[in-house]
Amino acid sequence: MTQAQHPAPADNPDLGLHDPLADSFPTGVEGKLLYWIAVAFSLYQIAIAAHIVNLTSQIQRALHLGFLVLLCFPLLAALRGKGRGAKMLAWGLGLLGVIVAGYQWAEYVPLMMRSGALNQIDVVIGVIALVTTFAAAYVIMGPALPMVAGIFLIYALFGQHFPGPLVTRGYDFAQVVEQMSYGTEGIYGTPLYVSATYIFLFILFGSFLEKAGMIKLFTDVSLGMVGHKMGGAAKVSVVSSGLMGTISGSGVANVVTTGQFTIPLMKSFGYRPAFAGGVEATASMGGQIMPPVMGAVAFIMAETLGVAYFDVVRAAIIPALLYFASAFWMVHLEAGRRNLRGMSRDELPSARRALREGWYLILPLAVLVYLLFSGYTPLFAGTIGLALTIMLILGASAALGLPQGTLRVIFWIGLGLLAASFLEFGNNALWLGIAILLLWNALRTGGRETIRQVIDSLAEGAKTALPVGVACALVGVIIATMTLTGAANTFGLYIVSVGKDSLILSLILTMITCIVLGMGIPTIPNYIITSTIAAPALLQLGVPLIVSHMFVFYFGILADLTPPVALACFAAAPIAKENGLRISFEALKVAAAGFVIPYMAVYTPALMLQDGGPLAQSIGYAPAVAYIVLKCLLAIGLWGMTVTGWFIRPLASWERVLTAAAAFLLIAALPLSDEVGFALTALCAGIWWLRRTA
Repeated sequence: MTQAQHPAPADNPDLGLHDPLADSFPTGVEGKLLYWIAVAFSLYQIAIAAHIVNLTSQIQRALHLGFLVLLCFPLLAALRGKGRGAKMLAWGLGLLGVIVAGYQWAEYVPLMMRSGALNQIDVVIGVIALVTTFAAAYVIMGPALPMVAGIFLIYALFGQHFPGPLVTRGYDFAQVVEQMSYGTEGIYGTPLYVSATYIFLFILFGSFLEKAGMIKLFTDVSLGMVGHKMGGAAKVSVVSSGLMGTISGSGVANVVTTGQFTIPLMKSFGYRPAFAGGVEATASMGGQIMPPVMGAVAFIMAETLGVAYFDVVRAAIIPALLYFASAFWMVHLEAGRRNLRGMSRDELPSARRALREGWYLILPLAVLVYLLFSGYTPLFAGTIGLALTIMLILGASAALGLPQGTLRVIFWIGLGLLAASFLEFGNNALWLGIAILLLWNALRTGGRETIRQVIDSLAEGAKTALPVGVACALVGVIIATMTLTGAANTFGLYIVSVGKDSLILSLILTMITCIVLGMGIPTIPNYIITSTIAAPALLQLGVPLIVSHMFVFYFGILADLTPPVALACFAAAPIAKENGLRISFEALKVAAAGFVIPYMAVYTPALMLQDGGPLAQSIGYAPAVAYIVLKCLLAIGLWGMTVTGWFIRPLASWERVLTAAAAFLLIAALPLSDEVGFALTALCAGIWWLRRTA
């Protein structure tokens, strides 16, 4: 069932040097133990999602964090080749995480009874929970997030000594520990709840699809569709990364998977290494704004705002398409400027053939999207999508043991009916079908190989979930501090005071805050922090609820492309064999629309399919949507011409000034700016038409 991936070029560097989690599980007894802990973690999460095991929400979160800590420390120590002493310490920290989870489970009811009056053991366990969570975050993602969370924790403990408006009334040590380590305010808060339910399940879903050959399918389709066009190699990167983003939702992960193929391909066709890396980083980060997964932030946003998941996706869909349209346009112009032709059709796979041979891989994703858009909960939809993917993998293997012809057709029809039965009987019918297929495959040599691939996917999914889960736990410290001290109100009041005089200044201040906080911090914790601090202030300034949250979310993503940190760009650096900062500057050019779209949505919410805004009130909702999309497309097109200096032919300096002015005026929400912007756009078009016909 598993299909071969597109091979990376022979000179491709070892990606594991950049990210230890890119490596497989280590060999030996320790490696096998870690492997089966990861498998047990995934099976536990599936059992929770399928309601095979039912636990209270608090215990469920505690066990989730316990698994994360147990797996995180020894796995990272083993993958980094640490010595015996470091490994013993790692296992000790991992077991402390298990003790904390066990204590939360065993003392669940007594802890509720002791709320507000913790005993000494409670405080000690709470401190251990904090220490292991901070340490796990440091080990797996570096110092940035632990430092930010540490500053907030210090503020909670010693805020009474801070100056001016930051001063607090002071809180007892035990009260701070209870706020951080118990209940649903701190490390066991909403972010960890979402990680323990939706996020883990969708990461596992993506892991199974990748094992089944989805990367190859997307790449083949992309090559067949746009590989022969001008600059086809770079356009393949944009399309394939966008498609992969729909299932993985991880920017850096996309860079180190699809980038292994697309970056060397772009370089071989004449693209500069920095530009090739920038295109891949930009397109990969766009996966986090592309429904249905959206880097898992969609689920957190829906939970935080108390809105349906569909509402979040609806707000994201047009900006996501515009983002990728911008990246596609930029690589087209760069190819034209450098006269980079497409690949020969003879060398490319057929998109039609790839879909004909691999269409069944899209079925679980299609069912998932259908369920999400039909109003089912993300947890139910994710469970069904995962179960269908496992059934597909096991069923394809089982079918190989049947003779070609009628019997195999009957088998697939029966399996399809069984898969569809969840609509009538729930997901229990799917798990029953999976159990039968497991037994069937266990009796065949080839089937046992497929079962091993399924188990590998369970282990890989758990490993992939580690950074996200640990980050979700640690940002709970930040949220708990702001809840305890009211720090968010202080910052929010400042933004509101600025916004009363100038909304644009408030937006710029918020953008800078998101980008600074995003330096080295993954998108999920960045969104949680900035949405807690800044988004409420934007709401008070009249920005619609979802638009305000999308604003901070977008700039949290763009932080991974912005110097000096630019995680996605530095992930692309060893593949492109280019300096990460140079890649970052190229990525900023390609991602220009990402900086424009949030601002345009604030002034015209119709861009995110939201009601409100003066334009919708004056011309109606549907015309407002059409108008703002057209204006966005024109602004993107003009900005691309300005940056590259090319459109059909090289542009003179005065022409680039003209296109820059037109793009700026279309973006600006000032009196008559649209009219002047459209006039300048028409002037540019007229000049080019006259020159072309001359």
